[in-house]
Amino acid sequence: MKLKGIGLFALGTLFGLEGIKLLSSREAKKVYAHCTAGVLRAKDDVLDQVTVLQENCSDIYEEAKAINEEKEKNRESEEVSEAKTKTKKKTSKNKKDADK
Repeated sequence: MKLKGIGLFALGTLFGLEGIKLLSSREAKKVYAHCTAGVLRAKDDVLDQVTVLQENCSDIYEEAKAINEEKEKNRESEEVSEAKTKTKKKTSKNKKDADK
């Protein structure tokens, strides 16, 4: 049992050392460089899409603000016209009462 444990440790160490050599080889470094280049290209594409999305969101936000401002103006003008109508009704009612 003890010998088996020592053997497994030795095999693990050997595989670890060979793995380090393999990962640091010239071919592996080429693969890493190509993978990194691909990731950088993908990052640039994603950032371009994010920029387009932000521009679209800004446009939508500004349009929504303009719509709300227009609705607020319309609501205020309706309130003013309602107030004028109520005032006219009260004035005509007061005139009728005064004529009696």
